[in-house]
Amino acid sequence: MSWRFDSRELIWRGCCGAIMLLALGVGGPARAQVPVDLHLLLAVDASGSVDFTRFELKRRGYVAAFRSPQVLQAIRGGENQSIAVAMFQWTGPLLQAEIVPWTVVKDAASANSVASLIETTPRRLFGGGTSISGAIDYAMRWFPQSPFRGERRVIDVSGDGSNNGGRSVIRARDEAVAADVNINGLPILAWEPNLDRYYKENVIGGPGAFMIVATNFNTFADAILKKMIIEIAMNGRPSRTRIGKR
Repeated sequence: MSWRFDSRELIWRGCCGAIMLLALGVGGPARAQVPVDLHLLLAVDASGSVDFTRFELKRRGYVAAFRSPQVLQAIRGGENQSIAVAMFQWTGPLLQAEIVPWTVVKDAASANSVASLIETTPRRLFGGGTSISGAIDYAMRWFPQSPFRGERRVIDVSGDGSNNGGRSVIRARDEAVAADVNINGLPILAWEPNLDRYYKENVIGGPGAFMIVATNFNTFADAILKKMIIEIAMNGRPSRTRIGKR
Protein backbone atom coordinates (compact mmCIF):
# COMPACT_ATOMS: atom_id res chain seq x y z
CA MET A 1 0.00 0.00 0.00
CA SER A 2 1.32 3.44 -0.86
CA TRP A 3 0.51 6.84 0.63
CA ARG A 4 0.27 9.94 -1.57
CA PHE A 5 -0.14 13.55 -0.46
CA ASP A 6 -0.14 16.51 -2.77
CA SER A 7 1.31 19.86 -1.75
CA ARG A 8 -2.11 21.43 -1.20
CA GLU A 9 -3.03 18.78 1.38
CA LEU A 10 0.25 19.28 3.24
CA ILE A 11 -0.28 23.04 3.34
CA TRP A 12 -3.86 22.58 4.60
CA ARG A 13 -2.75 20.21 7.36
CA GLY A 14 0.02 22.58 8.37
CA CYS A 15 -2.42 25.50 8.67
CA CYS A 16 -4.84 23.42 10.74
CA GLY A 17 -2.04 22.43 13.08
CA ALA A 18 -0.95 26.03 13.54
CA ILE A 19 -4.52 27.11 14.28
CA MET A 20 -4.86 24.37 16.91
CA LEU A 21 -1.59 25.38 18.58
CA LEU A 22 -2.68 29.01 18.75
CA ALA A 23 -6.06 28.00 20.17
CA LEU A 24 -4.34 26.01 22.89
CA GLY A 25 -1.87 28.79 23.61
CA VAL A 26 1.08 26.67 22.44
CA GLY A 27 3.83 27.89 20.17
CA GLY A 28 2.96 31.59 20.43
CA PRO A 29 4.65 34.21 22.59
CA ALA A 30 3.83 33.93 26.32
CA ARG A 31 1.67 36.73 27.72
CA ALA A 32 3.76 38.91 30.02
CA GLN A 33 2.42 39.24 33.58
CA VAL A 34 2.44 42.60 35.32
CA PRO A 35 4.63 42.39 38.45
CA VAL A 36 3.11 43.41 41.81
CA ASP A 37 4.51 43.54 45.34
CA LEU A 38 1.58 41.74 46.96
CA HIS A 39 -1.54 39.71 46.22
CA LEU A 40 -4.05 40.80 48.89
CA LEU A 41 -7.30 38.82 48.99
CA LEU A 42 -9.93 40.33 51.30
CA ALA A 43 -12.37 37.77 52.73
CA VAL A 44 -15.43 39.53 54.19
CA ASP A 45 -17.78 37.84 56.66
CA ALA A 46 -21.42 38.22 55.52
CA SER A 47 -22.99 35.72 57.93
CA GLY A 48 -26.36 36.19 59.65
CA SER A 49 -24.87 37.89 62.71
CA VAL A 50 -23.71 40.74 60.47
CA ASP A 51 -26.95 42.68 60.05
CA PHE A 52 -27.50 45.58 57.65
CA THR A 53 -26.02 48.24 59.94
CA ARG A 54 -22.95 46.18 60.83
CA PHE A 55 -22.34 45.23 57.22
CA GLU A 56 -22.51 48.87 56.17
CA LEU A 57 -19.96 49.79 58.83
CA LYS A 58 -17.64 47.14 57.41
CA ARG A 59 -18.25 48.25 53.83
CA ARG A 60 -17.53 51.88 54.66
CA GLY A 61 -14.35 50.82 56.42
CA TYR A 62 -12.99 49.09 53.32
CA VAL A 63 -14.02 52.02 51.10
CA ALA A 64 -12.30 54.53 53.37
CA ALA A 65 -9.15 52.40 53.52
CA PHE A 66 -8.78 52.29 49.73
CA ARG A 67 -9.30 56.06 49.58
CA SER A 68 -6.76 56.71 52.31
CA PRO A 69 -3.51 58.48 51.33
CA GLN A 70 -1.74 56.28 53.91
CA VAL A 71 -2.62 53.11 52.01
CA LEU A 72 -1.45 54.65 48.74
CA GLN A 73 1.78 55.74 50.42
CA ALA A 74 2.38 52.16 51.61
CA ILE A 75 1.80 50.87 48.08
CA ARG A 76 4.29 53.35 46.63
CA GLY A 77 6.90 52.16 49.10
CA GLY A 78 7.18 48.77 47.37
CA GLU A 79 9.61 47.79 44.63
CA ASN A 80 6.90 47.68 41.95
CA GLN A 81 4.77 50.39 43.56
CA SER A 82 1.65 48.34 42.92
CA ILE A 83 -0.39 45.56 44.51
CA ALA A 84 -3.10 43.21 43.27
CA VAL A 85 -6.27 43.17 45.36
CA ALA A 86 -9.47 41.15 45.25
CA MET A 87 -12.46 40.73 47.56
CA PHE A 88 -15.18 38.19 48.21
CA GLN A 89 -17.97 37.72 50.76
CA TRP A 90 -18.28 34.42 52.62
CA THR A 91 -20.61 32.57 54.99
CA GLY A 92 -21.12 28.78 54.85
CA PRO A 93 -18.70 26.14 53.54
CA LEU A 94 -19.85 26.56 49.92
CA LEU A 95 -21.27 30.07 50.13
CA GLN A 96 -18.90 32.68 48.73
CA ALA A 97 -19.46 35.55 46.30
CA GLU A 98 -16.97 37.60 44.29
CA ILE A 99 -17.07 41.36 44.85
CA VAL A 100 -13.80 42.61 43.35
CA PRO A 101 -11.85 40.55 40.79
CA TRP A 102 -8.05 40.69 40.79
CA THR A 103 -7.25 44.36 40.18
CA VAL A 104 -4.00 46.32 40.23
CA VAL A 105 -3.89 49.26 42.63
CA LYS A 106 -1.01 51.61 41.92
CA ASP A 107 -2.32 55.16 42.14
CA ALA A 108 -5.22 57.25 43.42
CA ALA A 109 -7.36 56.49 40.37
CA SER A 110 -7.06 52.71 40.62
CA ALA A 111 -7.53 52.76 44.40
CA ASN A 112 -10.66 54.88 44.04
CA SER A 113 -11.95 52.52 41.36
CA VAL A 114 -11.75 49.61 43.80
CA ALA A 115 -13.35 51.71 46.54
CA SER A 116 -16.23 52.64 44.23
CA LEU A 117 -16.80 49.00 43.25
CA ILE A 118 -16.99 47.97 46.92
CA GLU A 119 -19.26 50.92 47.67
CA THR A 120 -21.77 50.20 44.90
CA THR A 121 -21.84 46.38 44.77
CA PRO A 122 -24.88 45.02 46.62
CA ARG A 123 -24.42 42.55 49.44
CA ARG A 124 -24.52 39.07 47.90
CA LEU A 125 -24.86 36.82 50.98
CA PHE A 126 -27.05 37.10 54.08
CA GLY A 127 -26.50 33.93 56.13
CA GLY A 128 -25.53 30.29 56.01
CA GLY A 129 -23.20 29.85 58.96
CA THR A 130 -19.62 30.86 59.59
CA SER A 131 -17.13 28.70 57.71
CA ILE A 132 -13.68 30.26 57.92
CA SER A 133 -12.26 27.04 56.50
CA GLY A 134 -14.58 27.35 53.50
CA ALA A 135 -13.41 30.92 52.98
CA ILE A 136 -9.74 29.86 53.08
CA ASP A 137 -10.32 26.98 50.67
CA TYR A 138 -12.20 29.28 48.29
CA ALA A 139 -9.46 31.90 48.54
CA MET A 140 -6.78 29.38 47.63
CA ARG A 141 -8.45 28.85 44.26
CA TRP A 142 -8.05 32.53 43.44
CA PHE A 143 -4.28 32.82 43.44
CA PRO A 144 -3.59 30.58 40.41
CA GLN A 145 -6.15 32.64 38.46
CA SER A 146 -4.40 35.96 39.00
CA PRO A 147 -3.14 37.61 35.82
CA PHE A 148 -0.41 39.34 37.84
CA ARG A 149 2.98 38.16 39.08
CA GLY A 150 3.95 38.47 42.72
CA GLU A 151 5.36 36.07 45.29
CA ARG A 152 3.81 37.53 48.45
CA ARG A 153 0.25 36.25 48.85
CA VAL A 154 -2.05 37.13 51.75
CA ILE A 155 -5.59 36.16 52.71
CA ASP A 156 -7.09 38.84 54.96
CA VAL A 157 -9.97 37.28 56.96
CA SER A 158 -12.37 39.51 58.88
CA GLY A 159 -15.22 38.06 60.91
CA ASP A 160 -17.23 38.10 64.12
CA GLY A 161 -17.40 34.39 64.91
CA SER A 162 -15.47 31.14 65.14
CA ASN A 163 -15.67 28.37 62.55
CA ASN A 164 -18.97 26.48 62.83
CA GLY A 165 -19.26 24.77 59.45
CA GLY A 166 -17.18 22.84 56.96
CA ARG A 167 -13.89 21.13 57.61
CA SER A 168 -11.25 21.89 60.22
CA VAL A 169 -10.11 25.50 60.00
CA ILE A 170 -6.69 24.45 61.32
CA ARG A 171 -6.26 22.02 58.44
CA ALA A 172 -7.36 24.62 55.91
CA ARG A 173 -4.95 27.15 57.40
CA ASP A 174 -2.04 24.73 57.49
CA GLU A 175 -2.53 23.71 53.86
CA ALA A 176 -2.59 27.38 52.81
CA VAL A 177 0.59 28.13 54.77
CA ALA A 178 2.28 25.08 53.23
CA ALA A 179 1.51 26.62 49.84
CA ASP A 180 3.31 29.85 50.88
CA VAL A 181 0.15 31.84 51.55
CA ASN A 182 -0.12 33.97 54.69
CA ILE A 183 -3.40 34.38 56.56
CA ASN A 184 -3.95 37.50 58.63
CA GLY A 185 -7.03 38.14 60.74
CA LEU A 186 -9.37 40.88 61.87
CA PRO A 187 -11.60 39.39 64.58
CA ILE A 188 -14.54 41.56 65.70
CA LEU A 189 -15.32 40.95 69.36
CA ALA A 190 -18.99 41.95 69.24
CA TRP A 191 -20.31 38.46 70.08
CA GLU A 192 -17.35 36.35 71.15
CA PRO A 193 -15.06 38.15 73.63
CA ASN A 194 -12.29 35.56 73.14
CA LEU A 195 -12.44 35.52 69.35
CA ASP A 196 -9.00 37.13 69.17
CA ARG A 197 -7.51 34.15 70.96
CA TYR A 198 -9.38 31.80 68.64
CA TYR A 199 -8.00 33.59 65.58
CA LYS A 200 -4.48 33.49 66.97
CA GLU A 201 -4.61 29.74 67.65
CA ASN A 202 -6.67 28.57 64.68
CA VAL A 203 -6.86 31.08 61.85
CA ILE A 204 -3.77 33.21 61.25
CA GLY A 205 -0.64 31.56 59.93
CA GLY A 206 2.54 31.96 57.96
CA PRO A 207 5.72 34.01 58.49
CA GLY A 208 4.81 37.33 60.05
CA ALA A 209 1.10 36.51 60.30
CA PHE A 210 -0.74 38.99 62.50
CA MET A 211 -4.15 40.28 63.47
CA ILE A 212 -5.73 43.58 64.35
CA VAL A 213 -8.62 43.30 66.80
CA ALA A 214 -11.80 45.37 66.49
CA THR A 215 -13.70 45.55 69.77
CA ASN A 216 -16.94 46.17 67.84
CA PHE A 217 -18.21 47.12 64.40
CA ASN A 218 -17.86 50.83 65.13
CA THR A 219 -14.08 50.44 65.37
CA PHE A 220 -13.81 48.26 62.25
CA ALA A 221 -12.82 51.13 59.94
CA ASP A 222 -9.82 52.09 62.07
CA ALA A 223 -8.78 48.44 62.37
CA ILE A 224 -8.93 47.63 58.65
CA LEU A 225 -7.05 50.80 57.74
CA LYS A 226 -4.21 49.96 60.12
CA LYS A 227 -4.23 46.34 59.01
CA MET A 228 -4.01 47.08 55.31
CA ILE A 229 -1.17 49.55 55.81
CA ILE A 230 0.83 46.93 57.73
CA GLU A 231 0.02 44.16 55.23
CA ILE A 232 1.13 46.24 52.28
CA ALA A 233 4.27 47.60 53.92
CA MET A 234 5.63 44.56 55.74
CA ASN A 235 8.15 42.13 54.28
CA GLY A 236 7.45 39.38 56.79
CA ARG A 237 8.09 38.96 60.50
CA PRO A 238 9.60 35.98 62.30
CA SER A 239 6.54 34.99 64.34
CA ARG A 240 2.82 35.41 64.66
CA THR A 241 1.88 38.79 66.02
CA ARG A 242 -1.09 40.51 67.56
CA ILE A 243 -1.07 44.24 66.94
CA GLY A 244 -3.42 46.16 69.18
CA LYS A 245 -7.13 46.51 69.75
CA ARG A 246 -9.22 49.08 67.92
